[in-house]
Formats: sequence, C-alpha cells, structure tokens
Amino acid sequence: MGPYFSRETFRFLRDLKKNNERAWFTENKARYEEHVKEPALRIIDGFAPSLKKLSPHFLATPRSLFRIHRDTRFAKDKSPFKTHVGLHFRHDRSRDVHAPGYYLHIEPGNVFAGVGIWHPDAAALQRIRQHIVDEPQAWKRASRAKNFTSTFSLDGDRLARPPKGFDPEHPLIDDLKWKDYIGIVELEESFATNPDLPAQLAVIFKAGTPFMRFLCEALDVPF
Repeated sequence: MGPYFSRETFRFLRDLKKNNERAWFTENKARYEEHVKEPALRIIDGFAPSLKKLSPHFLATPRSLFRIHRDTRFAKDKSPFKTHVGLHFRHDRSRDVHAPGYYLHIEPGNVFAGVGIWHPDAAALQRIRQHIVDEPQAWKRASRAKNFTSTFSLDGDRLARPPKGFDPEHPLIDDLKWKDYIGIVELEESFATNPDLPAQLAVIFKAGTPFMRFLCEALDVPF
C-alpha cells in the first residue's frame, strides 16, 4: 500500500495556483513528478485489479491521469497548468462513442469522486433520456437505490425547460432535464492521503454500479 498522495501534493498544488507560470513549473517540476505524477500512477496501478472486478470494460492505465497542461487555444484564461489532479477511468469503447466513466478529483479544498457521463454529445444524451422513458423502473433503481443515494448525489448542468421531444408532464421530467448524468461524492482531503486509497475508491465506485450499468445499457456499450 502507498505511499500515494501526501500533504506535499496539496502544498505543490497550492503553490502552483499562486505561480501558474511555465518558468515556475520548470523550476518545480521535480516536485510535480515526486508528489503528483508518480503517486497518481501508483494509485492507478493499485486500483486496476479492483476496477477489473467492478467491470472488465473500464481502463486503469497511465492515460487515466489527465495531463497537467491546459489546452488554452480557445480559453480566455491562458494559465498554462491545471491546479488539480484528475484521474479518469474510461470505458474501453470511449474512443468510438460517448461512454460513462469513473473519476477522482484532487484539489486543495475540493476532493471528490464521480461516476457517470459528463457533457455527452446530443446523440448520447438523447439515448439516455429515451432509456429513462422506456425503462423508468430500472432508472429509479439505478438513481434512487439507498446504496447509491447514501454515497452519491446527482449533479451537473440542467435544462431550465423540458427537453424537446419529451412530454413536459412526464413523471420523470426532472430527471430528463439533466444535461449531465453524473453522481458525485464530496470527500475530505484526508481521503487523498489515505494509504488505503485504491481500496476505499473501489468501495465508493461499487455503490455506483447500478447507475453505471444503466448508462451503459442506454448507450449500448457493455458493462
């Protein structure tokens, strides 16, 4: 077990937020490697067996770690670096289609884990909404089961009005207004420094299994 993230991880991220410049990062790259990148890769490696037990169709590889560099081509904020750590365990079909995934976010004052699909394209969003209409009881079991709701809260962007093509009086219309279908659990910073982090992450993600299975069925990808 471990060592994974530490207080030095958070110290580096706080310092990076104050000094988000290429010159500073170059001078402190060794800190990034030691306290962010290397422990993140160890977490991915340590979590891989548990993820395979949850589902063989999600990947825990070095690519699960988001790059520290921001894509600033179309952004008003030209800060070159992300000031958080993102681990995204993608579906093995995600290169071809929009598919759900598992996510861990590490940032000073903002640590959380998530399951589901964020910002799906129009076709994927339509399929999820239609699946909710076609399988309302399965959706309720996926999104309202005690094991899910005691861990996760539905989150993301929502429409102000019912989506086009769906009955405004549908009993699940509030669920159909979601533009993202994600469950989020907010965590303490101490979660990130837990030497048993991969095992604890597996417990959290297991609670999202019915939700993830429903989304996979909606998008016709295996779970």
